[in-house]
Amino acid sequence: MNRKSIISLIIVTISLIFITGCKETQKDLVDKNKKEEVNNFLTIATGPTSGLYYPIGTSFAKALKKVGYRTSVQSTGGSVENINLILKNAADLAIAMSDSVDQSKETSELRALTGLYPNYVQLVTIKKNKIRKFEDLKGKRVGIGAFNSGVELNARMMYEAHGMTYEDSVVQYLNYGDAVEKMKNGLVDAIFVTSGIPNETIMELKTDADIVLVPITGKGMRNLRKKYPFFVEDVIPKEIYGTDRDIKTVSVRNIMLVRKDLPEDVVYEITKGIFDNIKSIKASHVTSKQNISLENSQIGVKIPFHPGAIKYYKEQGVVK
Repeated sequence: MNRKSIISLIIVTISLIFITGCKETQKDLVDKNKKEEVNNFLTIATGPTSGLYYPIGTSFAKALKKVGYRTSVQSTGGSVENINLILKNAADLAIAMSDSVDQSKETSELRALTGLYPNYVQLVTIKKNKIRKFEDLKGKRVGIGAFNSGVELNARMMYEAHGMTYEDSVVQYLNYGDAVEKMKNGLVDAIFVTSGIPNETIMELKTDADIVLVPITGKGMRNLRKKYPFFVEDVIPKEIYGTDRDIKTVSVRNIMLVRKDLPEDVVYEITKGIFDNIKSIKASHVTSKQNISLENSQIGVKIPFHPGAIKYYKEQGVVK
């Protein structure tokens, strides 16, 4: 082989190496972009669109979009379903009531991102139905929340605390919106609404009927708090729904859960993104405005925080 042929062969070889290298680089870039795209996509499990979880979850999604994440807000049946979605890695963030978290068989696998706000147990009826105390639910048609939701779990514990079972009433598994419509049409006598206050569906009902909020008091209250200490004695101020007096009831704290297996740096960025954009979250609802904050982030949270969230809270001096 002459010198010219050798030089030509060298040039061809170098060219092939260069082209192959470029192809590999392009493939690596595509793979990297795909990986980043997956890592930057977050699914947030909320609740029925007629409740408070959905708009608050949507406000979290909007805050995270501002820091570069693509998000999907999923309407669900509520707390119990959301916990299962987190455990199955079918959601990245999810809202759940602390009592539902406490009752989960896999509590050790759950991690918190932040505490949110109190959910008030609101047992709602209409004046003409003549229901004034919990025991008056005997023989009545009662909407107890969507099946296996946090509301339904609350209702079940309420019946138990008052020495009753679902068999004492004609129970119906209904989300807030459906329950209110049925009450308007005389098909339901009372409904359980466990949410922040004011609840929009109750406000909607109030425009068409004289609503009554049934208090949770006495022996029923004592039994409930003895067996389920995560319930807190609370009051729904009379100005919330225009009732003639403050209504005694109980509340439980809501928690934003996060997948346990998400990387620490990702959860750190999520937590920082949320509190860097807390104003937009507070603007979503009066309950958010009053309760969701860095200062309140640890309230009512009994499960471990994700290491990424802890890292952020330590930087902010919220935890040591």
